[in-house]
Amino acid sequence: MTESAPSSASRTAVVAAAIDLFAEQGFDQTSVEQIARAAGVSRSTFFRQFGGKDDVVFADHELLLEQLRTYLEARHENPWAAVCDASVQVYRHFAADPELARRRYTVVRQIPALRDREIVTVFRYERLFDEYLRGALPGLDPLDAVGFSALVTAVHNHVLRQLLRGPRRVPVTVLRHALDDAMRRFGVHPDGAGDEPDDIAVAVFPRRMPAAEVARRLRATLA
Repeated sequence: MTESAPSSASRTAVVAAAIDLFAEQGFDQTSVEQIARAAGVSRSTFFRQFGGKDDVVFADHELLLEQLRTYLEARHENPWAAVCDASVQVYRHFAADPELARRRYTVVRQIPALRDREIVTVFRYERLFDEYLRGALPGLDPLDAVGFSALVTAVHNHVLRQLLRGPRRVPVTVLRHALDDAMRRFGVHPDGAGDEPDDIAVAVFPRRMPAAEVARRLRATLA
């Protein structure tokens, strides 16, 4: 008889059990067998779901990266705003269970190898945003793509750290406002221009706005 595919709730239970054990008795002192027993799954199920102890710590990020990749593959009217919306999706996930997120954060801070992997994981988000912007805005200067991606990632991490260093809740509106400011600083914030057709269109754009974004907005206005 084969085991059924693990549900999302089952994966979450294993992650929570692992983080609790890491926090209580240490990462190196916790075995896979202990995690499996605490989560009520077999050892083979654990390895099939996660691969190893360090993988379980970053399991949420693997799922989130895949979800964001699917989200960004869809068509978005404003690619810059889509990147910001993707950042908000990640924040909502961790803010839904801040206590678990804080315990995970504490464990990662204590283990050098996990800190190194966290740095790589953050870069994967940044690279995903960068590649999306280059594809969604043909002709975009690579420096503008990587600059905006790095800015969004830095803003996200700054607000998330406020939540992780608790104990207070930090609502998603804090991140939203910060990302709005980031788009304004970059000159790409949606300005809500009127949709009524005119015989003559006059447009003024910030000097700092990337040329590819100027072209995109002009095409949208004249279409």
